[in-house]
Formats: sequence, structure tokens, C-alpha cells
Amino acid sequence: MRQVWRYVLAVVSVAAALFITSALEQYTDITPLFYAAIVVSAWFGGRGPGLLAVVLSELAIDYYLVEPYYSLGLGPKPISFLVVFGLLALLTSWMSTRRRSAEEALREARDELEMRVQERTAELRQANETLRERANLLDLTHDTVFVRDMNDVIMFWNRGAEERYGWSREEAIGQVSHVINKTAFPAPLSEIKAELTRTGRWEGELLHTRRDGSVVTVASRWALQRDEHGNPVAVLETNNDITERKRAEEALQKVQTELAHVSRVMTLGELTASIAHEVNQPLAAIVTNGNATLRWLGGVTPNFAEARQAVERIIKDSYRASAVISRIRTLVKKTPPRNDLVDLNELIVEVFALAQNEARRNRVFLKQQLKHDLPQVRGDRVQLQQVILNLIINGLEAIAKNKNGAPRELSIRSESDDADNVVIAVSDSGEGLDTANLERVFDAFFTTKPDGMGMGLAISRTIIESHGGKLWATANSPHGAVFQFTLPTGAESAS
Repeated sequence: MRQVWRYVLAVVSVAAALFITSALEQYTDITPLFYAAIVVSAWFGGRGPGLLAVVLSELAIDYYLVEPYYSLGLGPKPISFLVVFGLLALLTSWMSTRRRSAEEALREARDELEMRVQERTAELRQANETLRERANLLDLTHDTVFVRDMNDVIMFWNRGAEERYGWSREEAIGQVSHVINKTAFPAPLSEIKAELTRTGRWEGELLHTRRDGSVVTVASRWALQRDEHGNPVAVLETNNDITERKRAEEALQKVQTELAHVSRVMTLGELTASIAHEVNQPLAAIVTNGNATLRWLGGVTPNFAEARQAVERIIKDSYRASAVISRIRTLVKKTPPRNDLVDLNELIVEVFALAQNEARRNRVFLKQQLKHDLPQVRGDRVQLQQVILNLIINGLEAIAKNKNGAPRELSIRSESDDADNVVIAVSDSGEGLDTANLERVFDAFFTTKPDGMGMGLAISRTIIESHGGKLWATANSPHGAVFQFTLPTGAESAS
């Protein structure tokens, strides 16, 4: 129906142009109104009605306005006039149609653009509302949360950060976060940022200085934010105050160190007879060689060669006695934990020297199976020596109660496992452990000894775990128990 009205519009427009032109023929030219009718038809009706208006205008002019009137024959009529009018009429119709199409396309594009702008505005409004809601939520948390750009300039600072550090949001925004907080990092900042860029996250402990000058320890978590092209644009940092927890851990570490020291002293107390024998041997040898030296020098003809050899033996035995005293003083001395490279084979040999006489007294054969080129571990030499000594003493006491007729043998083995960890295993042929007690023996105050405190193995496990290792017990075949621990090599534990 709409198409019909377009063509009706063309007919009416041409008819109106003919009527007006006929009425005003003596005052105006015959073509302008027909051009106007063509423009109106093409503009409002489109290409078809515009062409219809061209044809009707051509016929109307030929029939009504060009002599001879009321005739469509060409004859003597001015053919050139009609041809020129027709061409101009077609051009007018085409230009009107094109302009109409262009304006419609422009209007559609404008409408589409406006619609997109409205949609985008709505999206931005929704995004802003979401960000506002999230910011309000971040203000509710007690954790410190702030956002910084890739130059570490603070862009967002929540209420928790205001309360934690003492800087208001207005004061903090625009500042460099690591400067305003006087951050102390556990590693170079360049390495931390490299990990953040590579993985998108970083976690660690930082030291921050508050506005009042007090220092807080925080567990910090960083998350990298990227744009739609994958480029890093900001870092979200969340911090939890763990200052009190760190103080509690330090206090616990201090108590554990005290307990370890007491345990070492008690263990050495159990070895008093062995230690006395170990010291008496070189002292007796010193006395013997001293008397021999006096005899060699007191003769009618002093034997300086023999005297010299005796003095050399005295010096050697003095060093032996000094080494024993030094090892004992090291074990008894109360010092803060160290983190040095330690040769466990060397520790085993030293502990065997201390326990040798105790083993002979209990008629126990000590056996070493030490791997050559054993990797070093990183840790506290005295604490690790204490663990080995405790395991050996426990093994000797278990064998002393042995009534099963098995060979009285205690062996210690060192090796590396598939994960390149160092493994130390102490095996005895004692009474063994009840399967139900394989884990309980490491609990504090649990003991199978009538006069035991139940702290030795608990302290030993704590020491091994603090060095990044693991201590456990299994049954030995055919009799006894095996206590083993693993430690990471020096390079791994240092990382």
C-alpha cells in the first residue's frame, strides 16, 4: 500500500505542476515546476516514482505546453528541448534519489551510533557502579588493599590501608607505594617484578613502616592486571598484618632452641661414662709418654730421638683430648641457629667417636655405610649433630634391652634419593616399635622408657622439619627399628 501511494504522489505532483504552469504560463517558464515535481517524487517516493514523474512531465509538456498542442507526435515540435528536458529530468531524479539514500544511510548510521553510545554509556555506568560497589566492599575489609600502576604509583587506597599505615586516601594516592611504606623486600625488587610479570602473581613477607615510625610485618599478595591486549596496567596488592604471629613464631623458636639445648645436655649426661673414657684415653697416653720422655732424657746418655717421638705422641694425644672437649663444648654451648653448609658424613664420624665407648659397654657393634661425595646440606651443624646423636643413643638403648638373640648391631647409612635429597638411616636390632606407635614416638612427652621425658624425638623431628626435611620411623627386618630423615641439598635449601 505504501508503494502505491508513492506512485500516486508522483502523479499528483506532476498534475499540480501542470495545472500551475498552465495557469501562469504567461508569467513563468514551463519547466521549473515539473523539475520540482520530479524532485518531490524522487525524494519521497524513490527511484520508481521519480522515473514515473520524469515520463509524466515529458508527456505533459509535450501534450499541453509545446506546439502543436494536444498532440504527442514529434513533427515540427522542438525535439532538442524535449530531449534536454528529459535528460535534465532524469539527472534531477537520480540526484534526488541518491541524496535521499545518502541521507537515509546517514540517519541510520547516526541512529546506530546513538544507540551504541547509549549502550556504551550504560555499560560504563554499570561498570562504574560495579567498581564503586567493589570499592565499597574493599573498604569493609580489615585487610590493606591498594592498587598501583606499573610505576608503583598508588591509584586506589582502601580504608584498611588508611587504618594500617596512618596515611589518608588523599595523601596516599599519587605516591609511590614502596616509598611511602618504606618497604623492605625479601629479594631484589627487580626479581620480584620479573616473577610477577611471568606468572601474574607474587606472594611473600614484607616489612612496612607506618606513619608513626613503627614497623609491621605483612603477608603480601600481588596480582597483575592486564588490559584487553594483554599488556600489564596495574597491580592489586593485598596485605595482612602478621606482626604478632611473627613474634609468636620467634618466641616459639626461642623455646624450641632452649628445649634442644636441654635435650643435648641430657643426652651428654647419659654419655658421661663414655665421654670420660674418651677423654681419659688421650690423657693417660699423655702421662705415659711424658714419663717415657723423662726416662729417655734422664739416662746417662740421653736418647733425644726417642724423647722427640714421645713428645710428638704427647702433642698428638693433646689434640685428641682437645678435639673431644671441643665437640662436647659445641654440643653444650647455647647459640642461635646457623645456616651453614654441613657435611653429614663428617657429623656421623664425630658422633660415632662420642658413642664408641657406650657401644662397647653395651657390646654393640657400630657399622657405617657412608656414601662418598655425599652432597652437603644447609643448616645448623650443632642441631643436626644432636639429631644424629639422639637417634644413635636411642638405638643403643633399644639394643641394650634386646632379649631376642639377634646380632647386637647398629648401623647408620647415608645416601642420596631420586629427588637428590640426602637420606640418613639409623637401623638397630633392638626390640622394635609397636606399629601403633610409629608416629606417636614423635609426640612430645610420649616415651617407651621408664625414665624418659619423651622430648628427644619430638625435638629431633622439629629440627629436621625446620631444615626442610622429614623424619620418620619404620620397622627393621627381622628385628628392631629404622629411623630415617631426609634433607634437601645445600643449593635447594638455600633458595
